Amino acid sequence: MGEVTKTFSNDSILAWMGLFSDKMNVGPEKFKVINVCGKQKNVIPTIDTHKRVIIFADESHSELFYEFWEAGFGEYDIWYAEGTDVSAEVKQDKIKNIIKKKITGPTVMLVVNENTRESYRIGIKNENFSKGPIHYVGNEIRAVIMSMLGIDEHDTAVIVSGESIVIEAAINASEGTIIAVENSEAAKASMEENVDKFGVTNVQIIPDLSSESLADIPVPRIAFIVATKNLEEDIRNLLTKNPHMQFVVYTLELDIMAGIKNIFKTYGIKNMEVTQITVSKTDKRSVFVTQPSPWLIEGDTL
Repeated sequence: MGEVTKTFSNDSILAWMGLFSDKMNVGPEKFKVINVCGKQKNVIPTIDTHKRVIIFADESHSELFYEFWEAGFGEYDIWYAEGTDVSAEVKQDKIKNIIKKKITGPTVMLVVNENTRESYRIGIKNENFSKGPIHYVGNEIRAVIMSMLGIDEHDTAVIVSGESIVIEAAINASEGTIIAVENSEAAKASMEENVDKFGVTNVQIIPDLSSESLADIPVPRIAFIVATKNLEEDIRNLLTKNPHMQFVVYTLELDIMAGIKNIFKTYGIKNMEVTQITVSKTDKRSVFVTQPSPWLIEGDTL
């Protein structure tokens, strides 16, 4: 259930779970519970991937009902009550009917959409992302990358110039932090638009991997890097932040790929594996078209 805040005690949270369990005639294990009082958590992705979500909120999320509507949840059923006491009046409505209502104090709500597919989502289609200056990797290739990264709920990861990877990683690391490195204003703006669109609040955007930028981020477990001529410098700087890291490097350039072995050796990165992915898809004329075939190079200092 996450950490307890002063707003809702353990007893209060359990009491509300029991009330909604009785109301819906399902066991408490059928609910996803998220406490966002005074905290930034991924509420929108949580609702998007769970049939029944109990949310404990306060005035720090005053526009939450409107945010639900913006995310496309207008037809979802919602039960909500103001206050922490389980004896408070519980109202029922469609989200579309309460979008103007502000949250001004402790509020508990149950959002229900029985048609939601509760699944681990990887390989989001590219058309769902912001149409900015970014050339997104194919969703099939992204699915393989996400499998390699193995992001878990509490993870911290650095993603260098991998905007769509950032979004999928942030959805999976709902209790963690994803650091997005974007070194141009256009890329940063596109990243911010995607963060807002997908409702992921656990993304921290920094301009580079300098010591100044790294000073204010949590210690990452793993890094995904779209390789450039600065690859060696990026790896060196990350290892000053955490000497025990995993790396996944993406490149389409043969000369960069050829030099990675020496870079890994220089910085004590072991267990190197190289994977090349080729995806071909039929076009409108039923002709197979091959997408760019990247190399993915893995290694670690663990």
